[in-house]
Amino acid sequence: MSYSVPSELYREVALRLSEAIGSGGYFSGTLAFAWGEAECRLTASVIVYRQRIFAPDGQADVISRLVPVWWEFHTAFDGVEQLNDFSFEELGAWI
Repeated sequence: MSYSVPSELYREVALRLSEAIGSGGYFSGTLAFAWGEAECRLTASVIVYRQRIFAPDGQADVISRLVPVWWEFHTAFDGVEQLNDFSFEELGAWI
């Protein structure tokens, strides 16, 4: 049986990954956190593409796309790893 990753978890991973990336153009590392009853771990190396946004109060370079070089996403329940249907493409939609 595979754990179906809900949209709320994708949103959480996207927020944590965006914070970890900061203003960088490349990220390589691991994010580990508890989410409900699940222990989650994303290990990834990604190239970060940005887009400059202009607004009346200034400008900002925001993440427009992440290109994974390598990634894996693990979920464990009560210390037992469970397969999941995590998709980096789906994660990209939340960035």
